[in-house]
Amino acid sequence: MTQKIDKRDRAHLFRVRLMEGLIERGQTQSGLARAIGVDRSTISQLIKGDGARLPNAQVVGECAAQLGVSADWLLGLTDRPESAADIVANAMSLTEAPRALVDEQIFRWHQEAAGYKIRHVPAGLPDMLKTRAMLEWEYAPHLGRSIDQAIGASEDRLTWMRQTQSDYEIALPLYEIDSFVRGEGYYAGLPKATRLEQTDYLTHVAEQLYPRMRLYLFDARRLYSAPVTIFGPLLAALYLGQSYLVFRDTERVQAMTAHFDHLVREAHVNARDLPDHIHRLK
Repeated sequence: MTQKIDKRDRAHLFRVRLMEGLIERGQTQSGLARAIGVDRSTISQLIKGDGARLPNAQVVGECAAQLGVSADWLLGLTDRPESAADIVANAMSLTEAPRALVDEQIFRWHQEAAGYKIRHVPAGLPDMLKTRAMLEWEYAPHLGRSIDQAIGASEDRLTWMRQTQSDYEIALPLYEIDSFVRGEGYYAGLPKATRLEQTDYLTHVAEQLYPRMRLYLFDARRLYSAPVTIFGPLLAALYLGQSYLVFRDTERVQAMTAHFDHLVREAHVNARDLPDHIHRLK
């Protein structure tokens, strides 16, 4: 809710912010007057006046447009000078998501969020918990001859991610682990030896990194989640396939955090019981 301001105080704030806008833009009073089609004396009166009167909406809007700020900011209705369009553009963006291991953008987001809790619903098994044989089977069709180089670079990044001070919470649907262990669906054709090695490795890492890394399994018949990663309070990235839909505004990041925390609360298998669950599947 916007704080109610006395007319005289609001008029004073308008004059102060109009002058700030001129200075920030490197604009003169004469230049602004010409740009919005008024006399220079009109702009001078707006800045130097001391009464409670505000200019009409047309003049406020024209001044805001020329100075690259919002009319709401000039009038003291918000503390953010950006226009509504700029706020939306900065709060939400579309970023390319190459079919690769830990790509440059994902790694930068992890670095930015170092020290914060990272919540992750992957599109499949988490890359940071995969064996080299598993990575080769999954990514070779996309990376071709560069697979060894790509895996080598990604292993360094995965090691950094494991060793950072961030806590990780990962939520997967039950069927993802079940399908993997049985070699069904997406994992059909994955050699049994590779599956067994990956299963043992997943169990080992889950036990080794607990409680700093916690992996939960939820029942997709009761709950659903799109692939998403929430980097502390900083941003949330929805994975669309060829791109990430990225949100940085507090309200949406908090909403996605609440969604993830609900997955954890309703998990069918909690992090402490995950190794036993995998052993039973085997």
